[in-house]
Amino acid sequence: MPGTEPPRRPRQLAFDLPVDSRHGVEDFLVGPSNEQAYGLVESWPAWPDAWLRLVGPEGSGKTHLAAIWAARAHAWTLQAGEIDEAKVPHLASGGALVIEDCDAGRLDERALFHLLNAIKARGGFALLTARTSPDQWGLSVPDLLSRLRLAPAAEIAPPDDALLRALLVKLFVDRQLIVDTSTIEALALRMERSFAAARDLVDAIDRLSLERGRRVTRAMANEVAASLFDAD
Repeated sequence: MPGTEPPRRPRQLAFDLPVDSRHGVEDFLVGPSNEQAYGLVESWPAWPDAWLRLVGPEGSGKTHLAAIWAARAHAWTLQAGEIDEAKVPHLASGGALVIEDCDAGRLDERALFHLLNAIKARGGFALLTARTSPDQWGLSVPDLLSRLRLAPAAEIAPPDDALLRALLVKLFVDRQLIVDTSTIEALALRMERSFAAARDLVDAIDRLSLERGRRVTRAMANEVAASLFDAD
């Protein structure tokens, strides 16, 4: 009938389904910002010490690098906040340990200190991840702070242009999204230059694509980038 509006396309719900983020060595993107960290992790077991700190901003690939090392060293992985004195003998018995997010909250400092010493005494290794250096963890046990300061550190810097573009491509591929080169270029020029920003941007684009039931276009990607990064 004249004046009748066409039926609207139903709005789809976007569910928080797990993303297939592959953590194999072949999936790790190496660039100037992380090649020193990658090389040091790859050099195991010829580490300069039993402990290695892996430091980098949120979303920079610390967990990915730690997973690569854990697979090679047959290491157990746990959050730093899970450590307590009762668990120290068992955790030290494995020979290799990844301790994630050491600066993320509650930390039993004495238990961590005893655990690191026990691992070293057994000839084992520990890889500790954090966003910041130990001086910023708020540690109150002087011996722990001193030991961590002396431990070798592998630091991940913000991504350069080439790595940022490669990271965007990988994040889209992980979500099974097809995006053309011009869209990647446009996003890279517009976005904040950080690993976390790339992750959040692709996640938001994926969500909008699902909600609208449409493939990702350059216009859609730019719309999301504008909402995230353009100043008011």
